[in-house]
Amino acid sequence: MATGKTFRGFIGTYTKGDSKGIYTFTFNTETKKLEDVKAVAELGNPTYLTISPDNQYLYAVEKDGGSGGVSSYSVNSETGELEFLSKQLLEGASPCHISVKHDNSTIVTANYHKGTIESYLVKDNGKVEPRLSVDEHQGSGPNKDRQEKPHAHYSGFTPDEKYVAAIDLGIDAIDTYEVKEGVLKHAHRLTVKAGSGPRHLEFHPNGKFAYVMTELSSEVIALQYNEEDGSFKEVQYISTIPADFTENNQGSAIHVSADGKFVYAANRGHNSIAVFRIHEGNGELELVEITSTEGNWPRDFEFDPTEQFLVASNEESGNLVLYSRNTESGKLSVLQSDAVVPYPVCVKFLNY
Repeated sequence: MATGKTFRGFIGTYTKGDSKGIYTFTFNTETKKLEDVKAVAELGNPTYLTISPDNQYLYAVEKDGGSGGVSSYSVNSETGELEFLSKQLLEGASPCHISVKHDNSTIVTANYHKGTIESYLVKDNGKVEPRLSVDEHQGSGPNKDRQEKPHAHYSGFTPDEKYVAAIDLGIDAIDTYEVKEGVLKHAHRLTVKAGSGPRHLEFHPNGKFAYVMTELSSEVIALQYNEEDGSFKEVQYISTIPADFTENNQGSAIHVSADGKFVYAANRGHNSIAVFRIHEGNGELELVEITSTEGNWPRDFEFDPTEQFLVASNEESGNLVLYSRNTESGKLSVLQSDAVVPYPVCVKFLNY
C-alpha cells in the first residue's frame, strides 16, 4: 500500500438504506480509479471520521439507540480493516464532527443537536476515556427553521494546537477555546453575519488566515487569525454559487490546498464545488470556477495525498467522484463518478 501509487481512504456514512457504517477504498494514481470499496466497521451513523497522524487509529462519531458519542479503531493500513478498541457514549444525539490532536492525546467533538463542544482524552493504546470537558452554547439566530437554538457543527485544533476553534451554525458564532491537558476554557467569540449559518473551518498553511463555509448563505468567510490570543477577524465574504441560482442550496465542506493557493468549497443543492484563488498578501479570495459534482448533495470531499486529485462524496446519489486537479490553475476535471457508497458523508485518506 505504501508504494506512493495507491492510497487508502475511508468513508463515513449515514446508516440508512444499504449502508453498514464505515467503508474503505483504494485510489490508484496510475489507473486513476477508485477501487475496492468495502465496509470495514458496522456502527450507527459514523458520519464524521478522523485519523491519527501516525495512521494507527481511526476515530468516528457514533449513534447507538438513544445515545451518541465516539468510537476508536486500530487501522490496518494495508487491508483497510478496522479493529474496534473503545467507545464512549452519552445519552442523547451523537456528535457531527470529530478531530484529534497531532500527538493523539485529545479528541474534540461538536454536537449539532446539543449545541456543545466536548473533549476526551485518549490513552496510548488508542482507547478513548470518558468525556473530560464540555461547553454548551446559548442563543439563537434569525433563521427560524435552522437557528432556533445553538447548533455546533465543527471543532478542530488551531495550527499550534494551543486552541480549539469551534463553529456554531445556530448562533452565527466562531469560538476559540484554550485547551490544556484536554480541558476546554473559552477564550474568544467572533459573531459573523446574522443568518449566514457557519458550518466548517479550515486554516491556511501559513496559520494567519482561515476560511469558513457557511451553510445557510452559501458563502466563504475569509478570516485573519491571531495566534497570540486565538481571535479571528473578518476579511471577506464571497458567494459559492452563481448569482442567478435561486433554488435551495446548503454549503457543506471546505478545504485549503497545502500550497496555500486555493480554497475549495462544496454546495449541496447546486451540487458543485467552487474553486477560489487565494491572494497571498491579505488572504482574500477570487472565484476561479464552479464545477459539477456529478451527483446529488455533495456532503464532503478531500484531496488525495499528492493533491493532484480530489474525491467528493454525494450523499443522496450514493456515489464518489474522482477529479484531477490542476495545481497551477486550481481547476478540477472529472475522471470517475461511478464508485458506489450508500449515503456517504466524510472522506478521509490515510496520511502518507
